[in-house]
Amino acid sequence: MGMGVELRNLKVLLSVAKRGGFSAAAQDLAVTQSTVSKSIRQLEDECGVELVERLPRGIKLTAAGEIVVRRAANLVAEEEHLLSELAELKGLLRGRLRVGIPPFGSSVIFAPLVGEFHRRYPGIQLELNESGAKELEEELRRGGIEMAASLIPPPDDFEWKELMEEPLMALMPENHPLANRSSVKLEELAPYPFILFETGFALNVLITSAFRKRRLELQEAARSAHSDFIVALVAAGLGVAILPRLVIESQATAGVQSVLIDEPDLTWHIAVIWRKDAALSPAALKWLDLVHERLGATPPRRQSAPLG
Repeated sequence: MGMGVELRNLKVLLSVAKRGGFSAAAQDLAVTQSTVSKSIRQLEDECGVELVERLPRGIKLTAAGEIVVRRAANLVAEEEHLLSELAELKGLLRGRLRVGIPPFGSSVIFAPLVGEFHRRYPGIQLELNESGAKELEEELRRGGIEMAASLIPPPDDFEWKELMEEPLMALMPENHPLANRSSVKLEELAPYPFILFETGFALNVLITSAFRKRRLELQEAARSAHSDFIVALVAAGLGVAILPRLVIESQATAGVQSVLIDEPDLTWHIAVIWRKDAALSPAALKWLDLVHERLGATPPRRQSAPLG
């Protein structure tokens, strides 16, 4: 990508790729659709290759477009880091921080942190992406977000900082045969149907791996992307669910009972992760400081051997 490529055109391409079309990108950027089209044509002229394939419905990136989008995300992030560093040098901490968080546990863990971060650094625009772990990891690799919360251990192309470890609980209807136990083994839960999260959630991987390691069959009754709906399905008697203790405690619902799962490899061990090949912005470093202060996280370290 030569020096003649304009950063504003790269930003337009990123928006087109993210929103999957010219009109949606135009809405995001508060410009006309013809302005978006013109920027993409200019960028294709500058690169000397077609980047976007126009389809009857939406667009599709060409192979060259995928490469440019990946590089453009890094360039735009670097520009934001530069502006943030210059602002900090002047004593005015400003910038934008994009953080990925899981769809469950966020209200308990991250809402207080987000509120405190805004109070301390009102000049930093904090953007939250709420998705499953696999999607957040891909967003990190693309440069769409700078940091994310994920289960330990993350893939080996990420640095990580431990946040907290929570026991996992079996959530079941209050009339379930195991409902009055103080703890249960996974083998005791195996005969019952389970309600899982959607594909791409790290907790699913943890659960299925634990079943596989013990050569137990996992019976699936349903899937959902929302913990409150999973709790409601358990209360309706559809099956058993496995959730972190703090999530269950924050969603007290009549008709269910939670029992501790007595398995050392079944804990919700969460960390903040970021790309090893990306320098963190001043805003991201402030976020890490806050996490360490409020949650007692350990210092940043490289990935160790997988747990369990």
